[in-house]
Amino acid sequence: MTSNKGALPTISPMAALVDIIIFLSVMFFIRTLYFPSLNFWGNAMVNSVATLSVATALLYFRGQSWKSMGLVKPDSYKRVLIIAAGAFVATLGSIMVYEGFLSDLLFPVSTPEIGGIASVETEMDSGSRFPDAGPSLLMYFGVILIIWLESFFEELQDRGFSLNRFESLLSKIPFSIIFAVIAQAAVFGYRHSPSHGLSGAMVVGIIGLVFGIIYVATGRNLWPLIIVHCLLNTISMWDKI
Repeated sequence: MTSNKGALPTISPMAALVDIIIFLSVMFFIRTLYFPSLNFWGNAMVNSVATLSVATALLYFRGQSWKSMGLVKPDSYKRVLIIAAGAFVATLGSIMVYEGFLSDLLFPVSTPEIGGIASVETEMDSGSRFPDAGPSLLMYFGVILIIWLESFFEELQDRGFSLNRFESLLSKIPFSIIFAVIAQAAVFGYRHSPSHGLSGAMVVGIIGLVFGIIYVATGRNLWPLIIVHCLLNTISMWDKI
């Protein structure tokens, strides 16, 4: 698989800080907007496209591209699948450890169960996704397509952009990559907290932590994580559609 280790961001910590402030400000601001003419999925796509557009513009301004962040063609598709399989097992194992041993200790009050990254939303949101009595087959595949696009966009934003920007920001301190992985996982979990609740946000943060570790450890190629992200979100939606 094509390694991205030789194409790491070279921007200064100050430039990284400016980019992070702009990126996160837009990310959280756009999520406060809701367009009644669009359904849940339409608003979700508007949020993701707007945030991704800002990240793309920032990369272009710095003379970078998504290719330098890890969106490159793999040399070995077999290796991509092997890494994806390992990431899937590691993610499920981490969730099971959290829910089996830590969830009740940290959050004694029962919270909605999570089955993946996108499985828990507010009651209002879940009721607005499918206004009809039952979704058609065409609607089902339409929603799955949107889920895959959302998964793709989130990997670009969270692992591809956020993690590398946090690493550049913290590049002057020891073990900067460790703190960068933790920081992007914290942001990933926190921005899901309004719809997932605190316990659900912890699960999402754990997923982001596992994904961040695998992204760095396997050469910073985004495709294995995109595959796993799509798979987890698809599984989590089976009982919702």
